[in-house]
Amino acid sequence: MKLRLICVGKLSAPFLQEGVNEYAARIKRYLPLTTVELKEEKGGGKNVDPAFIRDREGERIMEKIPADAFAIVLDERGASLTSQKLAESLDRHMVHGTRELILVLGGAYGLSSTVKKRGDFLMSLSSLTFTHQMARLILLEQIYRGLTILRNEPYHNR
Repeated sequence: MKLRLICVGKLSAPFLQEGVNEYAARIKRYLPLTTVELKEEKGGGKNVDPAFIRDREGERIMEKIPADAFAIVLDERGASLTSQKLAESLDRHMVHGTRELILVLGGAYGLSSTVKKRGDFLMSLSSLTFTHQMARLILLEQIYRGLTILRNEPYHNR
């Protein structure tokens, strides 16, 4: 199974880039991982229209999701999983032959309804609010944690 992370925006803080690079490298020991960074839509200064931004970014996201891929879309209203349940979900996809698992992270204004509807599973990282850049780091850490759980490796303390 291949993993593809589709996210809006580049990482601006060096500590986030370092963390994302670290967990991406760890994940790649288990599964191939590619990251697609899409440009953030410009909002027009003080007259920001969040719906317009979500729709424009959503169009670009939709172009990157293959029709036959399973898409997990991160949304604050999605299902909340424990690390163990996320690991079980990854395992099901690997066992049942999912060819490509897409993970979608929106930008600062979230995701369009079109992207949410395309998602095969809506997942929430937390009931807390994170920047989209922090969410990327947290997501990759949790994917790595899930893979170590499946291998019964000591990273996840039970």
